[in-house]
Amino acid sequence: RVFGRNAAAVSAALREAMAQLPVDINPRPPRRNSFEVSLVKEDGSTVELWSGIGKGPPRKLKFPQPETVVEALKSNFA
Repeated sequence: RVFGRNAAAVSAALREAMAQLPVDINPRPPRRNSFEVSLVKEDGSTVELWSGIGKGPPRKLKFPQPETVVEALKSNFA
């Protein structure tokens, strides 16, 4: 459940920051015990905005603050 809560918080922050941006949660089966946020650009390339792989313990380090992901997203559109 903690993964779902964090995914909902990050997706809400992304939608608030850029309303026209479609946000998909787990379009493919996720890696076990991982939390990652990626941007798929119009040309099909993928940019990793945040990855919790290799972070923690404690477990809370595996999840980003929504503001951190929004800033990474905005820097990719600058």
